[in-house]
Amino acid sequence: MIRLLLTDGDALTREELRIGLGAAISLEIAGEAATGEELLVQLPALSPTVVLFDLSLPGPDAFAVLAALREQYPQLRILARGELTNEHYVARAFDLGANGYILKTSPLPELVHSLGTVAAGRPFLCSALGLALLRRLYLAKPVDGTAARLSLGLSKREMEVLSLVAEGLTNTEIALRLFTSKRTVETHRQNIMEKTRTRNTAALIKLAAREGLLPE
Repeated sequence: MIRLLLTDGDALTREELRIGLGAAISLEIAGEAATGEELLVQLPALSPTVVLFDLSLPGPDAFAVLAALREQYPQLRILARGELTNEHYVARAFDLGANGYILKTSPLPELVHSLGTVAAGRPFLCSALGLALLRRLYLAKPVDGTAARLSLGLSKREMEVLSLVAEGLTNTEIALRLFTSKRTVETHRQNIMEKTRTRNTAALIKLAAREGLLPE
């Protein structure tokens, strides 16, 4: 069971987090804090496994609080939660002791997953930021779509499906976009995976990134 201390400067947001996360069977809400000072005062008595740390908490500079948490409680797992996607901002959070970073716009299931990942001792970066970083990484490597298609051994329609998978669309959404059936999309997707020797969606996204097919 993960003992969670959640923080957020907004009372309504804290209530939404408490209700949403409280329904997760693997989580126990040990307490909550509205400011950096409250967090530092409550933490010793609550002994949480993970702190969901709002980077816009009122009070002392959030990054200073983050650094203090890491120095005083080296075993504590910290999931930073913020609004900014700037890679230098995110990197600073990790440099100062965060074990993971998730955007405030991330859906609840991803938040629950991120807490479990961080509690297990693994780093976490939300999918929206991961894809954004991949896009920036490969922006400087424009690829001829025909050349990429030929090198992968894919048909033109399979390349279209691969590109839409990289955009994060579901099979149903891809079918609507291409004016075809979900079953046909599933067949194309299976063919792509067999031809490229990939096993799952994450591997397909990595493949699309390598070929410069991620949307800008």
